[in-house]
Amino acid sequence: MSFFRNMVFASALAVVGAAHATDISMAGGSVSFSTPDQWMGIMETQGDPEVRVFQVPDPSPGGNNNLARVTVTVKQVPDVNAFQQYVSGAMSKAKALTGYQPGNGGAADNFVYTAQENGAQFSYSERYWFKDSHAIQLRCVRPAQSQAGATWKAAFDKGCDAIAARLK
Repeated sequence: MSFFRNMVFASALAVVGAAHATDISMAGGSVSFSTPDQWMGIMETQGDPEVRVFQVPDPSPGGNNNLARVTVTVKQVPDVNAFQQYVSGAMSKAKALTGYQPGNGGAADNFVYTAQENGAQFSYSERYWFKDSHAIQLRCVRPAQSQAGATWKAAFDKGCDAIAARLK
């Protein structure tokens, strides 16, 4: 009987430990999305722009030195022209990063590139939307190489894609 009780307890722990989502609301509720619970909020600003930054834990030995993170920035803009200027300015800043190299395989709405941070190569993915007089930027940054492996990279990318789907 204790084996059965232990199995029920283990199953309950597995359900409790499953990835849940944390709901995030920005810009007075006009921008909302969810993040996996294991993503840790490490920075939040109010006002204009409003920014939320999440650390995505990398379980590899070098994970503490190379911060994988996801940032959502929401800035008020009066019209599409101002939105285009915002995007152009952000892309200019990206191109000025040390070791900037355009990436392959980015979709039309996904600006993909690599650059150096603290001597390590990082992969960047940036997406932009104009919604309700707001410029919205989703920026996903992770080490290009991680000992956590392909499964961790795929989970990171899947989390970014899920946020992008909600921000559209």
